Amino acid sequence: MTLFTTKTLQKTLTPQEILAGNFGLEKEGLRITKEGKLATTPHPQIFGKKLENPYITTDFSESQVEIVTPTYDTIDKAYYNISFLVDIVNTNIPDDEYIWNNSLPCILPPPEEIPIAKYDKTNKAGKQAEEYRKQLSKKYGTKKQLISGIHYNFSFKEETIEKLYKNTTHNYTYREFKDQLYLKITRNYLRYRWLIIYLTGCSVGAHKTFTKQCLSLLDKEDGNDGYYSTKGPSFRNGTSGYKNIEHLYPRYDTVKNFLDDVNRFIDKGKLSEAKELYTQIRLKPKDKNNMIQSLRNDGILYIEIRTVDINSFDKCGISKKDMQFLHLFIIYLLTKEEPEYDNWQEEGVYNEEKIAEQGYNPHTILLKNGQETNLKDWGQEIINEIKEMNKELNLQKEELINRAEEKIKDSSKTHGKELVNIIQNKGFINSQISIAKNNKETSIDMIDEEYIRNNENLKETYIKALPGRFK
Repeated sequence: MTLFTTKTLQKTLTPQEILAGNFGLEKEGLRITKEGKLATTPHPQIFGKKLENPYITTDFSESQVEIVTPTYDTIDKAYYNISFLVDIVNTNIPDDEYIWNNSLPCILPPPEEIPIAKYDKTNKAGKQAEEYRKQLSKKYGTKKQLISGIHYNFSFKEETIEKLYKNTTHNYTYREFKDQLYLKITRNYLRYRWLIIYLTGCSVGAHKTFTKQCLSLLDKEDGNDGYYSTKGPSFRNGTSGYKNIEHLYPRYDTVKNFLDDVNRFIDKGKLSEAKELYTQIRLKPKDKNNMIQSLRNDGILYIEIRTVDINSFDKCGISKKDMQFLHLFIIYLLTKEEPEYDNWQEEGVYNEEKIAEQGYNPHTILLKNGQETNLKDWGQEIINEIKEMNKELNLQKEELINRAEEKIKDSSKTHGKELVNIIQNKGFINSQISIAKNNKETSIDMIDEEYIRNNENLKETYIKALPGRFK
C-alpha cells in the first residue's frame, strides 16, 4: 500500500508527531528457589486475586508471575513503571524466592507437578481461566507453557493518525484508515521480525529438565546439567518454542478477513479460541476480553509485539535502548514498501526459525521474496533503509541505528552472545541464579516506602499492586 510512505509522513507530520505514541509492557517470570528450582508454592496472597490485580498476576502457572504496566506516552515512563513493579514483586515474594530472568525455564519438576494457575471458581471468569489453562497443558504440555517473554504494546497518538487521515488522499473511513495503518505494520513485522529476534534474542540455554526437543538443538553442555547454543540467539522463537501445533496464516488485508480466518480456525478445531493464535504480533482491540467482537466493532486499538526474549542483563527484562529501537522499527515498517510475493507469511516463519537457531552463523541464508540472501547483507540493507528514513523524517535516532548496525556486523555484541560467554564461565543455572539474586538485592535497595508514600503516583500503583497488604 502506497498510502503510508516516508514522503507522506514527511509532508504531513512533524518529527515530534511521528514519534508520539503510547507504550506499555508485559513481563513474565518464574518464581524460583535459591537452588534454581521452580517454586511450586502458591502465587503470593499479597498480590490479591489474579483477575482483579491490574499490575501483578500470573500467566499459565501458579509459579509464573506476570507484570503488566499501564499505557504511557513515553518510553521513559513505561520503563520506569515496569522497573517499579519489578521492585514490588521482588520485595514481596517470599524471602527465599527469586524471579528467574530468562525466557527458557529454570530446573523443572516432572510435568504433572508444574502447578497450573488457580482462580476463584465461584465466578464464570475464574472457571474459564482455569479450564483454558488445563486444556492448553493437555495440548502443548506444561513445560513449554513456562517459556516466558516480553510483550511490547504500542499505538500512535490518535492526533497523529487523525492528522494523517485528513491530509492524505484515500477513500477510507477513519476507522478503516486506522486499521490499514496497523495492518501494514503487522504485515511488515511478520516479514522482518527475524531482525528483532537476532537483535534481542537471549534464550540460548536450558536445563536438562526442559523439553528433549529443545535440548537436542543445543550444541554445548556446561558440565552441570545445562545445555546452551553457540549457533543461535533465541530458542524460545525456534522450532521448539511455544507455538501453535501447525502454522496458521490468517489474512491481514482487512480486519474482517483476519477475523473470518480466525473463526475458521476455531470451527476446524485448530484453535480453542482467538487468543490461542500465537502470532509474533497481535492486533489488539478496545475490549481484550472479547477480542473478536471488539475488533469487528471498534477496529484495532494498538499492536502487541511478542517476539522479544527476556534480556537477562536488565532487571526489567528489556532495556530502554531496545524499546527505543523497536519504536523506530515500527515507524520503518509503516513506511516500508511491501513487495508483491504470495508466500510472505510462510517465508517469515522460515526466517524466524532459521535466525533463532542459526543466526550467529554469518553465512546463514534467509529467504527474501523467494530468493536466497545472506543474513548480514539483508540486515545491513534494512539498517541502511532505516538510516535514510531517519534522515528524511529528521528523527535524530542515529545512535540507536548505529548500535543495531554494530550488532549485525559483530554478533558478539548481541545479548545472546554475551549470555553464552557467561554460561561458558558459570553454567546456565548458576549464572541465572546469580542474576536473579542480584536483581532482588537491587530491588530491596530501590524500594523506599517513605518516598513512595510522598509520591501520589507511586503510592497509587503500590496500593493497587498489593491489595493483600492494603485491605
